[in-house]
Amino acid sequence: MELRVIEKEPTMISIEIAGEDHTFMNVLKGALLETEGITAATYDVNPEQSGGQTDPVLTIKTDENTDALDALETGADRVIEKSDSLREAFEAAA
Repeated sequence: MELRVIEKEPTMISIEIAGEDHTFMNVLKGALLETEGITAATYDVNPEQSGGQTDPVLTIKTDENTDALDALETGADRVIEKSDSLREAFEAAA
């Protein structure tokens, strides 16, 4: 997975995530929206300003007390936790 920071401010970050599609991006967005301090999380797979690029661009906005990069890390950790829980439940059911 390749990441490219497009824009970063203390309470906002936009990152291009190469090689991913709606499947991963929806899971990540959902985890981010459950993360304390995040006020908005969205992604776009074909932003007009990019000249038609197809790699998704994730944008996160946070409250004034939450650093956007720290919130992204917390949300990504939440995805890992959910994936681990799903795998454990699947293995227990098999």
